[in-house]
Amino acid sequence: MKVTEINADDLSQTNGLAEAALLDAIKHQRQLALMFELDNADDRTRLVNLMGNLDAVVTVAGNTVQTLVNEAALPVLEQQLSRQFDHNVLAKGVGTIRQQHEIHWQAGRFDFNVTAKPLIYGILNVSPDSFYDGGRYHDMDSVLKRAGEFAQAGVPVVEIGGQTTRPHFTEITPETEIQRVMPYIKAIKAQYPDLGIAVDTYKLPVMKAVLDEGVDIINDVNAFTDNSDKLPLLTSSNVGLLTMHESRAREYDNLTTAMIDFFKTNLDALKHAGIDEQRIALDEGIGYAKVADGYQDFTMMRNINQFLPFERPIMIAISRKGFGHKLFGLAKEDRLSVTLIAEAYMYLHGGRILRVHDIEETKQLVTLLDTIEGSYWFPDRTEMHQ
Repeated sequence: MKVTEINADDLSQTNGLAEAALLDAIKHQRQLALMFELDNADDRTRLVNLMGNLDAVVTVAGNTVQTLVNEAALPVLEQQLSRQFDHNVLAKGVGTIRQQHEIHWQAGRFDFNVTAKPLIYGILNVSPDSFYDGGRYHDMDSVLKRAGEFAQAGVPVVEIGGQTTRPHFTEITPETEIQRVMPYIKAIKAQYPDLGIAVDTYKLPVMKAVLDEGVDIINDVNAFTDNSDKLPLLTSSNVGLLTMHESRAREYDNLTTAMIDFFKTNLDALKHAGIDEQRIALDEGIGYAKVADGYQDFTMMRNINQFLPFERPIMIAISRKGFGHKLFGLAKEDRLSVTLIAEAYMYLHGGRILRVHDIEETKQLVTLLDTIEGSYWFPDRTEMHQ
């Protein structure tokens, strides 16, 4: 028995390994394989040079230029094709491909294009025992003040939570939860009508009540399939669904495979009930493993790109969670830096909805990472910042 390294130059001689690597890159690494047909040799040379500026893999065979390019580079590629070529056929073609790969989340009154602009999703828990901000927003003045801060910061969605689902939580009745969240939903709608409202609940009566009030999103930690009456209720609405994987009652031999199977089954059930796939977003359920705040959470941070083939928005929901204590012994008040680091990793690997407590810091994270990912140098590029 032995193992040897395959040199990159010899990869194409293996039994399908190069092909498998290419397919994996396309599915899980946010890469696109493009083919250009150009009769003019000068055009081919110009295109090859352009793809070099984009750090793309390029091959040329006859009149055909093939390339493997990062999805984040498509807007820049489209812009440069329009600038560098007299005709717009290539730019329009890339533009069409870019639009075909856009991921939208249709949620109540909103259509969020999370490919073009990630969705920052503000947490506003009104439950007194929420793990981070429990008791902080306990009356109308404090809740409206916080909602106003979200609105002022340009946050599109605020999520109201009346029942904590932290590890070992104490369940309240649906009636208590409705009494807890409903006055705040009504007040926020009245004062900030352009702010999307999500509700974090797994209880059918609460879902009925908040749907009647016209909320835009329901976030269910039980993935909407634990009660057969949920799906008919949701099918007749236009609310966005955030469906979450959780594994508090079971352990896995292969976590990624089990999660893929879970989301496939869950999405099939939602779609079979008549719910448009465009209304659904996914949450891996970090913090909801059998062992609270265990190493499974880090695996779910790492494997987020394995769910990109579902072509649904994936939420990053790790704000201030216990992994910061697991590794570093940090109190919840001191977990901002580790939250931002982990969010950055997950964002760069495909998470496009960020459910957070800390708005300004998250906006900076997204702006900086988007600027880095979309930055390719061309000699004629105008500097945006001096």
